[in-house]
Amino acid sequence: MNRLMMNVGVAAIAAVAGSANAQCKSTTTAAGWEKDGACESATAKSGCESGWAQGEGAQATVSNVAWQGPKRDIVDTAVNAGQFTILAKALTEAGLLEALKGEGPFTVFAPTDEAFGKLPEGTVEMLLKPENKKLLVSILTYHVVPGKVTAEKVVKLDNAGTLNGQRVDIKTRDGKVSVDGANVIATDVMASNGVIHVIDTVIMPETKDIVGVASENGSFGTLIAAAKATGLVGALTGDGPITVFAPTDEAFAALPPGTVEMLLKPENKDKLRSILLYHVVSGRVYSDQAAKMKSAETLQGGSFKITPSGETLKIDSASVITADVEASNGVVHVIDSVIMPE
Repeated sequence: MNRLMMNVGVAAIAAVAGSANAQCKSTTTAAGWEKDGACESATAKSGCESGWAQGEGAQATVSNVAWQGPKRDIVDTAVNAGQFTILAKALTEAGLLEALKGEGPFTVFAPTDEAFGKLPEGTVEMLLKPENKKLLVSILTYHVVPGKVTAEKVVKLDNAGTLNGQRVDIKTRDGKVSVDGANVIATDVMASNGVIHVIDTVIMPETKDIVGVASENGSFGTLIAAAKATGLVGALTGDGPITVFAPTDEAFAALPPGTVEMLLKPENKDKLRSILLYHVVSGRVYSDQAAKMKSAETLQGGSFKITPSGETLKIDSASVITADVEASNGVVHVIDSVIMPE
């Protein structure tokens, strides 16, 4: 889950998962991931081919591996451990038990009770309320990756797509692995329908939609005004997912004098709408995926060209200056120019 780290500094956002069963059926594993795994150790000891060391305190948190079992599914394996009571209750309240007892396979980054205890006081109780079920589902599915991704495979990844829709960042340093900043303290706990890696912190997805991201950042006032003028705010705040190549205020200011004012006039609504939709692509398209594409069809109907340029991408004539900003309903790539359909 990348944050804005370049010129624009957008605070990233969001996630609301739909039906868990639907997600489990529709989400596919990332390119290069395999669904089989051979490391049968429940913790990352030196004998496990991955060479992935446990984080400090792993033995205190997960005392032994007796709770894993090839005949137990992920839910039953976690419940049998006795150290995931809050996670089990949350899965029940979110209506996700049956999904994670399904065929899978799944990879779960499972926070312990101690991890939930690190959340601000009252957070768990708030999340377990019926009115917050959508948010709870979003958080829980953010801990689940489709496919059976054992430790030896995780250490080769920089990120992983979750059932939430967003990606988690994976970092390996000095033999230790973190997922969105949470330390992995035990690995390769095998279950009949996947594998569990134990983490010491609850990881949180972004919770704002694309418009919310842009509004909070403060560098996309013209883009938001244009979306309001053309009635596109609903599309940008809907379930999606969509990918927006978002021009900054500076990008709009670089247009010929009077252009923005002219486009914002009611009589030019259709033209402005066409321009905005030319910046939107259906689905979540991350920068590494876009780099493999020569073009992308937009919601406007036309297609723009995608060209790798050094460490960034060119979208028609515009450069991506910040990539992969997460939102609950998609992903944003910030560009330095307004691109125009033919």
